[in-house]
Amino acid sequence: MTDQAIAARLFALIEPFNRKGLALSADTHFANDLELDSLTVMDLVANIEDEWDINMPLNMLPDLETVGQVADAVAKLKG
Repeated sequence: MTDQAIAARLFALIEPFNRKGLALSADTHFANDLELDSLTVMDLVANIEDEWDINMPLNMLPDLETVGQVADAVAKLKG
């Protein structure tokens, strides 16, 4: 799966959590832009793990602040 395909699918997974209706990009910040709380982030992580059949280590999550960083992490975990 290409990086563009991962990003496109990730945007689709994030959209239900995008209550502000922001245009999503690789630079979209989960906390600052989307204002997601920790419980919502965990729901999103569960959806991402299910979508790509991966496990995102909990110690990795604090470093994943933007959509682009999550897309990169998914690509590495799938690799």
